[in-house]
Amino acid sequence: LRLQPPARAAPLTARGPAACYGTSITSAKIQVNGVHLHYQQTGEGSHAVLLLPGMLGCGQTDFGPQLKSMNKKLFTVVAWDPRGYGKSIPPSRDFPPDFFERDAKDAVDLMQALKFKKFSLLGWSDGGITALIAAARYPNLIHKLVVWGANASVTQEDLRIYNGIRDVSKWSEKVKKPLEELYGHKYFAETCEAWVDGISRFAENSDGNICQQLLPDIKCPTFIIHGEKDPLVPQAHAEYIHKHIKGSR
Repeated sequence: LRLQPPARAAPLTARGPAACYGTSITSAKIQVNGVHLHYQQTGEGSHAVLLLPGMLGCGQTDFGPQLKSMNKKLFTVVAWDPRGYGKSIPPSRDFPPDFFERDAKDAVDLMQALKFKKFSLLGWSDGGITALIAAARYPNLIHKLVVWGANASVTQEDLRIYNGIRDVSKWSEKVKKPLEELYGHKYFAETCEAWVDGISRFAENSDGNICQQLLPDIKCPTFIIHGEKDPLVPQAHAEYIHKHIKGSR
């Protein structure tokens, strides 16, 4: 489900004493592009990784298991809250035509503000789209790319699916509860409606394009994951991304 990331990341924790070394999670804000972005950081590895959450999500809602269990010796893990999501409020979330491009610039500038010279992107759902754009726009900064539940265009079928989730009162309690606790019902409901309107606008473009033209510009090793039962992102999207990123798996 686009709104609920994989329940459990495969634990990559080292065996022995190293497993509990340097495992604290820092929570902080840093000013980037005129807004104060919240992020969480853990680990001390030489391989820096940015985790990019999905629609309405933030580091804590979407990546709790990864922050806890990714190997702290191999990786320095950063999970961010895009502007208007999680603890990166204010500002309130809005969806101008370039909101994915804006998120991609914010994400890369955040990592540079944190003094990472090169880093990998793990993006899920909307965060996957953001990661695709960032990898294409900033090829010299991105080490590796993993995306799941991402799409590079919006089809008429997608529009039907998105409108089916417009009313949050119809969501399952399991998916709805953590977001209501995070935002309160009003902000959650209004932001979901605004998201549906914002992403639906891409369907007006030729081929429903979000970032199709950028995929050939992605040069880093890329791994695409897709849930067979994903109710929000039909599998054809993953196949399209795979076909158009050279050498992706």
